[in-house]
Amino acid sequence: QVQLVESGGGLVQAGGSLRLSCAASGRTFSRYAMAWFRQAPGKEREFVAAISWSAGSLYYADSVKGRFTISRDNAKNTVYLQMNSLKPEDAAVYYCAVQRVIGGSYDLWGQGTQVTVFP
Repeated sequence: QVQLVESGGGLVQAGGSLRLSCAASGRTFSRYAMAWFRQAPGKEREFVAAISWSAGSLYYADSVKGRFTISRDNAKNTVYLQMNSLKPEDAAVYYCAVQRVIGGSYDLWGQGTQVTVFP
């Protein structure tokens, strides 16, 4: 069964850092673009960052540019999100997702990992 499993969330003080991981199992995702999204209570899910299959192209939401870094290790079938200088408004459930068709939607999602940032 193909699945994505996120980890690394937790409770952190504002200004701190967390590193999220998303491990893909069931098949290799090394040829697919992957991304992180987040959803805060009462808000819609929003894009955070994306990475092409080769890691040659990186994309970030304006709200996280300069603070978050997306990366991947295709040998480990894992994508990461390094989050620095966290703010209370970064608190959300973070999801990783896979784009299995080039130019298509992100159609496979993990279960999410909670990030809580306190002042």
